Amino acid sequence: MKIKLPANIFPYIGFLVLGLVFGKILYQTDKQPHRAEVNVVTEKKHTLWTCSMHPQIRMTEPGKCPLCGMDLIPLDDRTNMTVDPEAVVLSPEAIQLANIQTSVVTRQPAVKDIRLYGEVRADERLIQNQVAHLPGRVEKLLINFIGENVSTGQVLALLYSPELITAQQELLEAGKMKLIQPEIYAAARQRLKAWKLSDHLIEQIEQSGKIQSEFPILANTSGVVTSMRVRTGDYVSAGTVLFEVVDLSHVWILFDAYESDLPFLQKGSKISFTVQALPGQTFESTLVFIDPVIDPVTRVAKVRAEKWNKNGLLKPGMYVTGVVRASLPHLHHDPLVIPRSAVLWTGKRSIVYVKLSSATEPMFKMREVILGPSLGNSYIVEGGLSEGEEIVTDGAFSVDAAAQLAGKPSMMNPKSSHEE
Repeated sequence: MKIKLPANIFPYIGFLVLGLVFGKILYQTDKQPHRAEVNVVTEKKHTLWTCSMHPQIRMTEPGKCPLCGMDLIPLDDRTNMTVDPEAVVLSPEAIQLANIQTSVVTRQPAVKDIRLYGEVRADERLIQNQVAHLPGRVEKLLINFIGENVSTGQVLALLYSPELITAQQELLEAGKMKLIQPEIYAAARQRLKAWKLSDHLIEQIEQSGKIQSEFPILANTSGVVTSMRVRTGDYVSAGTVLFEVVDLSHVWILFDAYESDLPFLQKGSKISFTVQALPGQTFESTLVFIDPVIDPVTRVAKVRAEKWNKNGLLKPGMYVTGVVRASLPHLHHDPLVIPRSAVLWTGKRSIVYVKLSSATEPMFKMREVILGPSLGNSYIVEGGLSEGEEIVTDGAFSVDAAAQLAGKPSMMNPKSSHEE
């Protein structure tokens, strides 16, 4: 059975087909932008992975760090924020693993405990030479060994002198005519006095009328004999040194001070010292002299303290260790002081790492500083830092290593690799 369609239906069928075609084209055109938007959203939600020890590593997938082999961790979106292009970023995990610690730069008293080493010396002002005041022969020595104690006026030796015998004869002859020729008599007495004969001994010679053949050498100071220059039977002339006597009731303590310590030392500074041979005892004194000349060989200057030594405990040659708690005398206010561990040296430059306070995450930037005198475990800062800034005091080498790997300014590379 055949169905017969109306003749005017074909135009309607044509319009229907055209409508379907245009509808499909419009649908595809409207759908394409939505797919692109979905892709953009997907890309925005894509996670990056980094290493806690090497934050410059950026990976699109989890895995191992190509530098150290540690597991990669998700990178926080805020790590993409940059406050300073020359600063190095460290994650909290990296800071904890590297044991990085920071402290705030403050002003502190410039006080330094200076340790000095030296020895006990005899006071050079108390060293006396016992000399012969007339020529002759040593008949007898009453001092037999070095180290013997003597007192003022003690007889040290007996000297035979032909000149002295002649002078005594002249005195006895002049004494017989002293009322007639008093000038000759006075001259004879004066000659004996010039040879250090006392008035009592001269009067004794006059009264006895006997000539003494031996002349006594008397000690002119009390102390210890430190040198013997003659022996029995030696002939000596006037002015010959027979003995050297040192008074040890007052001694010197001579210390060696290095050039770096000299700015902290001044006359009048208090010093406490101990003696290796006297454990458990501490002595106190003051610095009375600082040598203005530095030894060109040892590069040290002598610093002297003095000490009374009535009991004789301090003996020349004993080794001593002294401590001076000193401050720089020219400073009128407390300077900036940083720990020694915060400083990295490159030969000519001294650098520290400053923590940026304006960053939302731990960021550190290299800073060159000008250092002043050392305070032992710390340094005075004369330039490059301000009070209140936070610097790395422990782990500075770890921060510098991260900066080098990231191509940022570092200890060995003062300029960024991007600038080069």
